[in-house]
Amino acid sequence: MRDCAAELLEDVQGRADPRAIAIQRVGVKALRYPLQIQDRDQKIQQVAALCNMYVSLPPEVKGTHMSRFLQILEEQQGNPLSVLNFQELILRTRDRLEARDARIEIQFPWFISKKAPVSGVSSYLDYEVEWVGILQEDQYVQELTVHVPVTSLCPCSKSISEYGAHNQRSRVSVWIQNRKPIWIEELIAVVEAEASSQLYGILKRPDEKFVTEYAYDHPKFVEDMVRDLALRLQRDSRIARYSVASENFESIHNHSAYALIEGEN
Repeated sequence: MRDCAAELLEDVQGRADPRAIAIQRVGVKALRYPLQIQDRDQKIQQVAALCNMYVSLPPEVKGTHMSRFLQILEEQQGNPLSVLNFQELILRTRDRLEARDARIEIQFPWFISKKAPVSGVSSYLDYEVEWVGILQEDQYVQELTVHVPVTSLCPCSKSISEYGAHNQRSRVSVWIQNRKPIWIEELIAVVEAEASSQLYGILKRPDEKFVTEYAYDHPKFVEDMVRDLALRLQRDSRIARYSVASENFESIHNHSAYALIEGEN
């Protein structure tokens, strides 16, 4: 009885729209949903993802079917996403919504288990990741952003001081548009390699001594950080376009130092 009644209900979204104006993006925004993400070693993390899901809408159609976006995510349960298969989710969204274009943006915390440099004690460190898949007229583009906390030590402070040098925590943000897949942890490792020192969740006293001295031996201005990273990204043929930004939360000023480079290969 209920099924018969449902069949009689009008699909209002499917009505013709007399205004005849196309919509580039329509969908759901700020949807928090559990997803599984697979890393390069085929390990899986369960994340609480913040999702934006959009499709294009032709000028003659009144509205899209919002509930289908959630159905697509629900069907994804038990099937981990990775940089290798993210495109399939965007294709499925476009086809299910009967659209020409589709775009999915997901943000989530990403945890990497790291060993302290001397003691070898393991602990997790968290990173922020943003992942975007864009399908436009059958052309697919994938974008990846990582926000990586690191240490930066001031070369000027080291040069002019009789002992010591001021250092601070920095937030390095790298965005790439890639031709071929690049793993999340791979991009994070590139950032950490160009910092004065990387961060760890747990440090014993020998580890603290090591990272303090390592940072002192690898001083970098905010300008050094973005330039060195840009050189690394320029040498990677998998990357089509990129941007690198670093914000140093200064320890001797009440403001941040900031630099940004954008480029393409």
